Amino acid sequence: MYAITGYYAQVRDDAYDAIKENFSMEELAEKMEDRDSFEQELNDSLWIDDSVTGNASGSYTFNSYQARENVLADMDTVREALTEFCVDAETIGEKFLNEDWEYLDVTARCFVLGNAISEALDNLQYEVDEWKEEQEAEAEEDDGSEEESEI
Repeated sequence: MYAITGYYAQVRDDAYDAIKENFSMEELAEKMEDRDSFEQELNDSLWIDDSVTGNASGSYTFNSYQARENVLADMDTVREALTEFCVDAETIGEKFLNEDWEYLDVTARCFVLGNAISEALDNLQYEVDEWKEEQEAEAEEDDGSEEESEI
């Protein structure tokens, strides 16, 4: 593992990879037609995907030291996540005093997931559009060769 430069970028890249691994271009093209619904579907599935958030097992890194490095490298996002998720000060204090870095790391990853998915889909939209153009070009070529063979 490596120290991340920001939770948003890391989760976006992990979400992108997970989407590419689980959907063909044809499936992506179809699902992108109803993007809001697709984003919700992805949020539900990636929320508990250890390779994206670590929320299923409670650890993304499976390494307390690495989780600590991640948390300390992006404390602003961790602070924002804890505030947004209404984690009380006592719990926050316990997590820090008990050095429960995985909890803090996973919390930050879950917090940024929605925006990360949206950005990953923005990036994938370009790939889907290129794929559609290639499919249309191939279909036109096939139509052209069928017409020539009829002559």
